[in-house]
Amino acid sequence: MVNEYEIKKQICDIGKRIYDRNMVAANDGNISVKLNDNEFLCTPTGVSKGFMTPDFICKVNAKGEVIQANPGFKPSSEIKMHMRVYEKRPDVGSVIHAHPVYATSFAIAGIPLTQPIMPEAIIALGCVPIAEYGTPSTNEIPDRLEKYLPYFDAVLLENHGALAWSTDLTAAYMKMESVEFYAQLLYQSKMLGGPKEFDEKNIEKLYAIRRKFGMAGKHPASLCQNKDGKNCHNCGICEDESYKQFPGYQYDFVGRDPSEKKTDSVDPELVAKITKQVLEQLGA
Repeated sequence: MVNEYEIKKQICDIGKRIYDRNMVAANDGNISVKLNDNEFLCTPTGVSKGFMTPDFICKVNAKGEVIQANPGFKPSSEIKMHMRVYEKRPDVGSVIHAHPVYATSFAIAGIPLTQPIMPEAIIALGCVPIAEYGTPSTNEIPDRLEKYLPYFDAVLLENHGALAWSTDLTAAYMKMESVEFYAQLLYQSKMLGGPKEFDEKNIEKLYAIRRKFGMAGKHPASLCQNKDGKNCHNCGICEDESYKQFPGYQYDFVGRDPSEKKTDSVDPELVAKITKQVLEQLGA
């Protein structure tokens, strides 16, 4: 088992990575790691994530209250939204908040990342909805974030930035990196006349691969295209009753009633072929 000091070093390393990749500026962003159900390590407020050392890192309980912090350091004021993720997603071991340029630009423009344009994003990331604006450091952000937590692994924060979470620190960082890469490709393809999206059949094949992999995470293995008034939080693909609060929940992404029997089939040989190609692209 990795000791706390090593985890603190890893947090500092990830902090430098997000700083060097222009995912944060000045003292922006925050990182947390779950040690157990009532102990969490987190970055302090008011420091650059690119210049941290292990002694900067604070320890808090499940309420965000300080367990241990060195003089001059206190937990990030955004720890509330981290704690909400851990509360609602027991599978999560780390949360990262950053302001990556392209993803944050989409958040400011009010455009969710939902267009199916590349296999890796569809398989490993899923849709990235926008959580409605909340005042930083208050409970407004976690309150508005909460309804997305059962269904997605990353969100844009309206006029604020991005939040990603996963099973461990490295996986959470990779998720954030994927969000930014997806946003950059989507933006640049729009500058070239608009992206060419995968059609329904190819998307079904890619989601079949995700199901076959049994990948960690909660994004639904169906499509949310942000078309015809639908987007990734009201397409109706989730069966949880609470999801029915969103308009249009009774139809899935192709306008079908989910209660109706579906006749689509997936060719096993084709799935195996695509799986091999995707794994080669991912370097697996």
